[in-house]
Amino acid sequence: MDQDLKIRLAAFDWLNKQVSEHGDVLPRKVLEAGFVFGEERVCLISQAGIFKPKAMTYPLTITTSPKSPYGDEMDEHLLYYRYRGTDPNHRDNVGLREVMRQKLPIIYLHGVSPSKYVAVWPVYIVGDDPQHLTFSVAVDDISEVQRVAEQPGKYLEADIGRRAYITSTVKVRLHQRSFRERVLDAYASQCSLCRLKHRELLDAAHIIPDQDERGEPIIKNGISLCKIHHAAFDTNIIGISPDYQINVRSDILEEEDGPMLKHGLQGLHNSKITLPSKKIHWPDRDLLNERWREFRG
Repeated sequence: MDQDLKIRLAAFDWLNKQVSEHGDVLPRKVLEAGFVFGEERVCLISQAGIFKPKAMTYPLTITTSPKSPYGDEMDEHLLYYRYRGTDPNHRDNVGLREVMRQKLPIIYLHGVSPSKYVAVWPVYIVGDDPQHLTFSVAVDDISEVQRVAEQPGKYLEADIGRRAYITSTVKVRLHQRSFRERVLDAYASQCSLCRLKHRELLDAAHIIPDQDERGEPIIKNGISLCKIHHAAFDTNIIGISPDYQINVRSDILEEEDGPMLKHGLQGLHNSKITLPSKKIHWPDRDLLNERWREFRG
């Protein structure tokens, strides 16, 4: 195994440890610090979208920032990653093309909010379209890395189906993480009902569910809720009016139980939710009205 591939595998192990420590949304500063391999420090991100650490021969990571000018996108089975610039022979594009030729595994860093990224690995460059200045990228299972490395010229039919399935599941995960991070940032990382500020206990609740074609993953269709109040909102124990007033279902108001019911639910009745500081991020009144009618019904 050559040095370049050893570093890639070390990077995958390092990412596993970081996700265990930080969760799957990683701060940019962690990726910039990277890890030490031998006597070299290997960082995973730079200003360039296609990044090759000094210690390596070929690119290790590709990055889509939250405000990427390149318009990277995914269909059901592939990620389409834009070239660096418009010159197909730019050294970064040439390097990524060589990664494709040698079937080397790399890391995809997807920006979900400023300075926060979800890392996806291993991914492979599986197509090159100079006409549209785009590479095609597929996600694979980590258990397949060694086999692909040992048989670089052998491409199995099963690889296509497996990668298509894994890529489609990753697309859903990136969609969910991006929505959560944007909503929680808008609400200053607190529950809009009880003001709990432990981010690990917060969710981004959809006003109109995401399985509904109108349930867009935008901040105005989301509310930051702790896990208890998210469940209460989803099951219509709690409703939020278009005027941002909290109502607790009448049968719940009549119950007698412990302090969680009294203070965590009943005590919220007729109070107002805490809104984001920016009015453009406030929940959409029309969406709330639709959900409110369901609650009242």
